[in-house]
Amino acid sequence: MEADTMIHAGVVGIAGRMGSLIAQGIADADDLVLAGALEAQGHPMLGKDAGAVIGRDVKGVTIASDFSDAFSTCDVIVDFTLPVVTVETARYAKDNKKHLVIGTTGFDEDQLSVIHGCAEVVPVVMAPNMSIGVNVMFKVAALLAQLLGGDYDIEIFEAHHRLKKDAPSGTALGLARSIAEAKGIILEDHACYARHGIIGQRPDGEIGIQTLRAGDIVGDHTVLFAGNNERIEIKHQAHSRQNFAQGALRAVRWLKDKKPGLYSMMDVLGL
Repeated sequence: MEADTMIHAGVVGIAGRMGSLIAQGIADADDLVLAGALEAQGHPMLGKDAGAVIGRDVKGVTIASDFSDAFSTCDVIVDFTLPVVTVETARYAKDNKKHLVIGTTGFDEDQLSVIHGCAEVVPVVMAPNMSIGVNVMFKVAALLAQLLGGDYDIEIFEAHHRLKKDAPSGTALGLARSIAEAKGIILEDHACYARHGIIGQRPDGEIGIQTLRAGDIVGDHTVLFAGNNERIEIKHQAHSRQNFAQGALRAVRWLKDKKPGLYSMMDVLGL
């Protein structure tokens, strides 16, 4: 492919589970170039060749701890790390006009405001889950909530590995928000995250969001619509993190000619 049509991409947290998968996908693609790699100060991989770390034939990309050193030649940055890190990535992207793909979850309101500010200057794709299947699930869950109406109780169950730091998962919250929007209600007024003791009758309109953390579960999400005489379940199971990486690369490509704004995977997929 012509050099001027290639997209030069950088990865935050390149030595991590998601970062390494995304970097491998970039290195393997015909239309993408791995042009930057970042890790935290003190990380044992700092100063090493990124290609050697991810097991690919990539030369001339050294893992750095400084954003400018890592990403000066990049068109787009991909970040699947932690909120406190991603906020700094967003500040750098805004100041240096770099496109941004965010798969991090667990932001607070102040951190989200930084990302919104970045999206006023550069195009940003942010999604709680980059999986194509999960984003179709968002659409289906919202449609079912509209069609079934108020006679069906809604519960969302999610399970992840024991190392995941935020709960509920960003995907579970994304499903809940999609359902709440479809029903025309405010999620914060109807969400139930735990039940214990004498809880009384289930309130009308409640959306249950329940969490499990165990072992090495990559990511399971189920939405249950329970009526008096029937129930409907839609379920997504991630067998590996590869599907998240593939979605991230799709977002990288989609951003190429976009104007500043905050986009989701629903936009990327045309849903």
